[in-house]
Amino acid sequence: MIDEIERIGLEARGRIAAAATLDALRAVESEVLGKKAPLTLLRRRLGALDPEERRRAGQVLNETRDALVATLAAHRAELEAAARRARLEAERLDLTETLQTRSRGHLHLVTQTTDHLQDLFVGMGFTVAEGPEIESDWHNFEALNIPADHPARGMWDTLYVDVGEPETVLLRTHTSPVQIRVMTTQPPPIYAVMPGRVYRRDTADASHMPVFHQIEGLAVDRGISFADLAGTLEAFTTAFFGGAIHSRLRPSYFPFTEPSAEYDINCLLCEGGGCRTCGQTGWLELGGCGMVHPEVLGNCGLDPEEWSGFAFGFGIDRLALMKHGIDDIRELFTNDVRFLEQF
Repeated sequence: MIDEIERIGLEARGRIAAAATLDALRAVESEVLGKKAPLTLLRRRLGALDPEERRRAGQVLNETRDALVATLAAHRAELEAAARRARLEAERLDLTETLQTRSRGHLHLVTQTTDHLQDLFVGMGFTVAEGPEIESDWHNFEALNIPADHPARGMWDTLYVDVGEPETVLLRTHTSPVQIRVMTTQPPPIYAVMPGRVYRRDTADASHMPVFHQIEGLAVDRGISFADLAGTLEAFTTAFFGGAIHSRLRPSYFPFTEPSAEYDINCLLCEGGGCRTCGQTGWLELGGCGMVHPEVLGNCGLDPEEWSGFAFGFGIDRLALMKHGIDDIRELFTNDVRFLEQF
């Protein structure tokens, strides 16, 4: 076993040295020191050894693990220093007056994130559906099992348009109306995602804007279960954030799904270990999801005894913030060239 420990330690040091970025180093750290790492699995086999061999092997294993931790810390310091130098160089201001050459622009970070999300879900078998940003009360609320006395329909949350009868036409507050339009215009099976811009009467701050972007998903077919929802979200989480990040579902309530759940992912900074960003919980809330409520299916002309489905939704802007470590959503809307050029 000692030879095997030394071999694993040598391979791990080589992988650590080969990590060229902090993200790559975090992935390597999870692979060489995580719960499923070879050294961790070897530790579980120590109990089968005789006392003397167990003592020697345990000592070598601890020394190897300590050496790997020190190697990771040293390489992390080198990468962080290199990242700081690169950032300082990128932020350096040249105050000399020079002739500026024209440069080509590129897609905004929100557009890049939207395109990436669409590509991921199309690869998982979904289609992309779109709908109008000015919606009827029926599509935005009534068909989604949100009655007239629901708080979300108050003037303090919703931006109404001065068209027709009062409070019958509005700027959509979520992309869920597109789900209604899809279910009322095409027969199941349905597997679609709905990205788009939405509007709410929020005061702009570091985490809220009155105009923001959402993407929602809908699956309607025979035999769809909550397990299908959980598996879809886990597959998406791994594809978008990387193999070290996973998802979980917590019970919640939404009027258009039953049962409903909140969708959490491992904290991107500590990867579930606990830090200030995640309040030491190791988890970050990403969005909501659940099984499509039978009333919603009925409102769209689908028999809930024959068809079932799941739906989920989360903010595109927040995904961009989390993935790139941006702490203020307003940065996405100020059009500061110094910020935009980083992506």
